[in-house]
Amino acid sequence: MPDTDSPVVDVDIVSDVMCPWCIVGFRQLEQSLGTAGIGARVRWHPFELNPDMPPEGQNLTEHIAEKYGASPEQSKQNRAQIQALGSSLGIDFVFSPDSRIVNSFDAHQLLDFALALGLQHPLKLALFKAHFTDQRDVSDRSVLLDVAESVGLDRADAEDVLQSGKLKESVREKQAFWTSHGISGVPSMVFGGKYLVTGAQGAENYAQILRKAAEDAAG
Repeated sequence: MPDTDSPVVDVDIVSDVMCPWCIVGFRQLEQSLGTAGIGARVRWHPFELNPDMPPEGQNLTEHIAEKYGASPEQSKQNRAQIQALGSSLGIDFVFSPDSRIVNSFDAHQLLDFALALGLQHPLKLALFKAHFTDQRDVSDRSVLLDVAESVGLDRADAEDVLQSGKLKESVREKQAFWTSHGISGVPSMVFGGKYLVTGAQGAENYAQILRKAAEDAAG
């Protein structure tokens, strides 16, 4: 990891908890920090891949077939590829015939709540793990509260956020900000407030961008 004298770059990550490539991209970014000898201040921003997803969610294979036209065999191959990539990055992707994609808006509200308390980053990683590894339903509020509590958030306060809906508009505004700036796919990362990169681009590419952003900041 970079030492205390290393340059630090702001990295804004627009992401959805439902997106496997978002956690892949983040782990690649982590690798790149060590390679480049640069630190990062990471902030996560909300994006919904499926804002109209109903509360009950949808079977993942069915969803992929409907949205992308993938056959069950293609879907199986894609999952195997992402599991292998995830394994190389320390991510345990677990898929089953019953895997579901769910609505992530409540999760985004909790992430907005956690930001002000300095717990957004651990919550985001815990939500990725809950969804992709533990196969938990992160649209279920009891599950969300369990995950929130596990990273140090007050359960009653988190429950109030979800029940009151007081952060709904905040999340909607942040989503609108990024989509109005041309973000249509995730992960999208902005380095140093200047360089936009979409998709999981690999540690080497991220290291190059980090160096460039650090040079700009120093100059």
